[in-house]
Amino acid sequence: MDWPPHRRRTVPWAQRRCAGTRADRMLSEVTVAIPPSIATLEIPGGATTLEIEALDAIARLDQASDGQTVGALGMMLIRLESVASSKIEHLEAGVGDYARAMAGSRANESATAMVAASAAIHDLVSSVEPGGRFTVDRILTAHRALMIDDPGERSYAGRFRDVQNWIGGSDHSPRDALFVPPPPELVAPLMDDLLAFAHRDDLPPLLQAAVVHAQFESIHPFTDGNGRIGRALIQAVLRRRGNARTVVVPIASALAANRDRYYGLLTSYRDGDVRPIADGIATAARIAADACLPLPQRLNDLSREWRATTGFRRGSAADALLDLLPARPVVTAGTVEEELGVSYSAANNAVLALVESGILSPLNDRKRDRAFVASEVMAELTALERLMGARAAGAGGVASRA
Repeated sequence: MDWPPHRRRTVPWAQRRCAGTRADRMLSEVTVAIPPSIATLEIPGGATTLEIEALDAIARLDQASDGQTVGALGMMLIRLESVASSKIEHLEAGVGDYARAMAGSRANESATAMVAASAAIHDLVSSVEPGGRFTVDRILTAHRALMIDDPGERSYAGRFRDVQNWIGGSDHSPRDALFVPPPPELVAPLMDDLLAFAHRDDLPPLLQAAVVHAQFESIHPFTDGNGRIGRALIQAVLRRRGNARTVVVPIASALAANRDRYYGLLTSYRDGDVRPIADGIATAARIAADACLPLPQRLNDLSREWRATTGFRRGSAADALLDLLPARPVVTAGTVEEELGVSYSAANNAVLALVESGILSPLNDRKRDRAFVASEVMAELTALERLMGARAAGAGGVASRA
């Protein structure tokens, strides 16, 4: 599909701090890639069969959410997307670490980053209304939520870069980089152009979302976190166009099945071909939406199975907590008190009753704010992530490294 390729420009380069090899220190210029302005570009052709099938699958999942934007299904899908999007960036964490990070307990940095990604995705997507607009400020707010607890990136959390960045190659200079984004002074105007394109209503939604994502990755406006924010923008476009009114479709779970292919799709876009990234995103969306469709029933089944084995009095705090766990599988007595609107004593007794029934398990040994996890809910997340990865791999894979 015809699309203007990125232009190349050679610009001066000098290290701010001497580091790396002599070749790093002696580098004096670098070739950057300048993405085209896309605000008014026409994309030949309409939606493909692949895109139509993907939108149909998304619509079925959206209907299955029963209008609950932040209910059990919505929160589960946001967690799935944040975990997989983080894994694309080579951030790995086990279910236990992820649960501890959700509780605010000590966990490895990858798990903490995954929880931050959940907050960022929720912040960005929930700020968009069908037919509305998402602003630079909302993108910056989401980035701040993602990076504010990262010791190495905290100073850049929530603001565009004012330095040259690059992908691959040396850690100390753009020497041998796989891709060098545009200079920092072009970031703001390119982002304005990107949002103008994102707010159009004359384009097939998934094709538009794919281009917004690919263009954002080329601009690479942040020092870190670009991939996770860029994939969240896919969700924001689908929300704005009214295709995913209440759910986040965990597209990253399918993309993560083949990182190298995913990065290849972005390279094709930079070379002037839109179709590969459009097909890749559509395939990932269809796989994710189809795989997630049974999840609402499974979450309902969990609550029913728990009730069948516990016999808690209907209307009791312990019984109400069974309905809360699919949306909030990691709890403390304090969070239960707040969520259910009961006394701390009633909340604590409810938690202990579920621990005794084997539904909740301790996550830490704190004397105060001790956290507990519903392991069966977390297991559903892990199983679904694996299912989407297997289906994506079986489809030839749709993803890789940005």
